[in-house]
Amino acid sequence: MVKPLPVRVTAVLAAVLLAVAGCSSAGTSTGDASGAGTVVVATAGEPDTLNPVLNYGPDGASLIFDGLVARDARNELVPALARELPTVSVDGKTVTAKLREGVRFHDGSPLTAQDVVFTYQSVLDPKVDSTLRSDLDMLASVTAPDPATVVFALKHAYAPFPQRLALGIVPAKAFAGQDVNKAEFNRKPVGTGPYRVTSWTPGDRLVLAANETYWGGKPKNSGVVVAFVADDNVRAQRMRAGEFDAAELTPKLAAGFDGQRGYRVQRVPTADYRGVMLPMGNPVTGDLAIRRALNAAVDRQAMVTGVLGGAGEPAFGPVPPSSAFAEPSIAGRPAADPAAATATLDAAGWLPGPDGTRVRAGRQAAFTLMYPATDSLRKELALAVTADAKKVGIKVTPQGLTWDAITPRMKTDAVVMGYGTPYDPDFVSYKLFGSAFAQQGFFNPGSYRSAVVDAALQQGRDSADPAVRKAAYGRFQKQLAADVPWVFLTYLQHTYVVKDAVAGVTPRVEPHEHDVANSLWWNIDTWSKKP
Repeated sequence: MVKPLPVRVTAVLAAVLLAVAGCSSAGTSTGDASGAGTVVVATAGEPDTLNPVLNYGPDGASLIFDGLVARDARNELVPALARELPTVSVDGKTVTAKLREGVRFHDGSPLTAQDVVFTYQSVLDPKVDSTLRSDLDMLASVTAPDPATVVFALKHAYAPFPQRLALGIVPAKAFAGQDVNKAEFNRKPVGTGPYRVTSWTPGDRLVLAANETYWGGKPKNSGVVVAFVADDNVRAQRMRAGEFDAAELTPKLAAGFDGQRGYRVQRVPTADYRGVMLPMGNPVTGDLAIRRALNAAVDRQAMVTGVLGGAGEPAFGPVPPSSAFAEPSIAGRPAADPAAATATLDAAGWLPGPDGTRVRAGRQAAFTLMYPATDSLRKELALAVTADAKKVGIKVTPQGLTWDAITPRMKTDAVVMGYGTPYDPDFVSYKLFGSAFAQQGFFNPGSYRSAVVDAALQQGRDSADPAVRKAAYGRFQKQLAADVPWVFLTYLQHTYVVKDAVAGVTPRVEPHEHDVANSLWWNIDTWSKKP
């Protein structure tokens, strides 16, 4: 879940790109910066680091780095730094990759197998603050028998392991004698990707210049400026003012550009869901009857129609309907069922009080629902949940806050959260719902614990048998639906506005993350602009 940083919305986006664009003074339109063939895009989220070891673009498409593999327009694996897809041994416990010849980092140094070894060993190093370590807990060792070969030895067969090889590779020599957690590289990285970093101004912009000698072919534009604009309305205003070539917008704001001359709206299918995380440590949200009643009371279809403007679908769990692992039995009726909600509350002793709010043993059925104040979509979802809950006697108080204020309260207060992946179901869900990850930052912040879920998630990642894995993830989804640690609300379509002058845009099914990596601009090196 990408945490947006504060943004100086009046900052200038003009930047030096190659030798042909000049600096601008404060207040200059970013549209002027695009005259030299640069592409200017705007997004709400901003990464905390540009180091893949520390969780920057772990699923690839980071623009700055390449992994051993990448994903094509259909999200299928294709070779990247590996010259062909890595091979897997018969027992599933050894994965071997052969490196592409002639690849160099942005500083001109050659890519070697030792750089790959260093990257993965750094993730596994307990001294490194990598949130990816648990993603690789099946990895016993990674070695380089020669400069062009990398061998991954697994503790057990892990079917989706080749997908983990999309992680960007960093140069080992850049960290010699340095603490990976504090290295200058984290803000001024050197990769092998289609773009090199020119500058990064936190809360403002990331400026990238084309890698003229990129192994995959010189980009069709001279560079990219990624503007970080947390406020949805400000981002829309600046898009309309012509400052951006493309911008991520909420569905309602994007719809305002439909039919507008010079623009087109891209509605991209995703596995990105929004839901209400209900902490177990709160005496109200920790009550199963409250959670089940709220789950029945929310009108998901109304949210899709009203809040998303039709750009989405109802959500009932964390595995998207498009996945081969989706459990069909958990999808309920899109319309709310207030009768079922009230019956559940009555049976549990939550009875209507004088003001209509239900009460049990002197405690009101009331809780706070937090959301990031700059996210207009989550705000509208929070208000919709509040209205639906009120109809059945549950009092919800929505509260827009900064992420810094939200984070320490997640163990006791509900929050509108977002996650989701179109890749393997082991990704995201293992850490988000596993007991071992309770209160580890954004991993399982509500301290949900279920032995059934833990066992199912573990079997899903341990087995290489597709039938066994499908059954395990079915049990996981059914138990989650029974326990309701989250009230899943909607799957989104990511909506972007793009200038008609921009060519080469190729949407693909997106995960939750949609800032610098894995957004509409996953293949921005193939984009071009008409003068």
